[in-house]
Amino acid sequence: MVISRGRNPSAAEILSQLVQAKGLRDRVLITLGLLLIVRLGIYVPVPGIDRVAFQAFIQQGGQLLGFLDIFTGGGLSTVGIFALGILPFINASIILQLLTAALPQLEDLQKNEGEAGRRKIAQFTRYVALGWGIIQSTVFALILKQYALPGLPDWLFVAQTALALVTGSMVVMWISEVITERGIGQGASLVIFINIVASLPKALGSTIELAQSGDRGTITGIVILVVVFLITIVGIIFVQEGNRRIPIVSAKRQAGGAGLLNARQSYLPLKLNAGGVMPIIFASAVVFLPLTLANFTKNPLLIRLAGYLSPNSSTPWLYALLFFGLIVGFSYFYASLTVNPVDIATNLKRTGVAIPGVRPGSATAEYLLGVQNRLTLLGALFLGAVAIIPSAVEGAIQVRTFQGLGATSLLILVGVAIDTAKQVQTYVISQRYEGMVRQ
Repeated sequence: MVISRGRNPSAAEILSQLVQAKGLRDRVLITLGLLLIVRLGIYVPVPGIDRVAFQAFIQQGGQLLGFLDIFTGGGLSTVGIFALGILPFINASIILQLLTAALPQLEDLQKNEGEAGRRKIAQFTRYVALGWGIIQSTVFALILKQYALPGLPDWLFVAQTALALVTGSMVVMWISEVITERGIGQGASLVIFINIVASLPKALGSTIELAQSGDRGTITGIVILVVVFLITIVGIIFVQEGNRRIPIVSAKRQAGGAGLLNARQSYLPLKLNAGGVMPIIFASAVVFLPLTLANFTKNPLLIRLAGYLSPNSSTPWLYALLFFGLIVGFSYFYASLTVNPVDIATNLKRTGVAIPGVRPGSATAEYLLGVQNRLTLLGALFLGAVAIIPSAVEGAIQVRTFQGLGATSLLILVGVAIDTAKQVQTYVISQRYEGMVRQ
């Protein structure tokens, strides 16, 4: 990989391309229009439900339901036809990633079959998303059954509600794929992004009301919380963009001084945070599992265990320690799925590329594994700190208006914004070079 010395497009050039370039303008309008449809679908109600009683249940459901409600943009609390949103597709993607690492047939399909293999895996993902959506919608419909308005038999209510929810989820999945193909950015990520952004005005409004009605201590606490969030965002940007550049040289460039100078421009980038937001999502699911089971089973043992592992319990340090440890463990697990040092070393050797001072083959794989483990440790420690510190500050200053908008939401917002901005910059640069060729 060669470091580009080209100038990044300025904001004025990007705005000019948005106005003048029909291709970029159409992509942006398609993206905005489809995201608007996703937001409108959340407010199309599923019939036959007492929404006031169900919203009270959501508010009493704790952090897990609040967390999922943010991911669906308020779809759970409003019980719209897009209530499940993109969640079944995200779950299916995670399942396929795990199966690809575990099953040699899927791994061969992804690595050796090229574009045709990736299309097959994408089709498998859609089927798994449909099956998972049927399971989730049925469970959700069974939960909603106790809040159903009189007039329909229970089985008919569950059937029609599950059908409406799974259909809405598949429509959202299709919209996200259309955005990826014909719009700007990654469709599924943008759907989650817009849902999280939609919850920000409510949180900001609650914070402003709290500041207006609170004393000086409350205002000071809000200022501290805002500063912590800003510092967290800056840290996320540095870590998301951070990578270790390992220099590589090719056999053709080792002859002559000029070749060695050119070889210095090539490097192998290893990301500091290879897992992205996935380790926090996995850790959150494991931590909240006892609480979820306790809410639905009313088992005394699970209720007691959930009480110990709750961030609002008398032992919050136990929750923080468990959450931090799970994030570190899942960071190593997900890094092992996304980065395979043996495959990288094999590809480097096959193409005649080597790391200076390291023998090709197994020695290169061991070297890359050591570097990746150190990078993963740093990234995992950062993720653990980002996940715990904002919540700890909220508990210390007793400001809960941003509850649910924690580290996961911030990582998604920053990551999706950076990736989408890079895609826009790439399109503008390609248009710049096309103009130079025409001239």
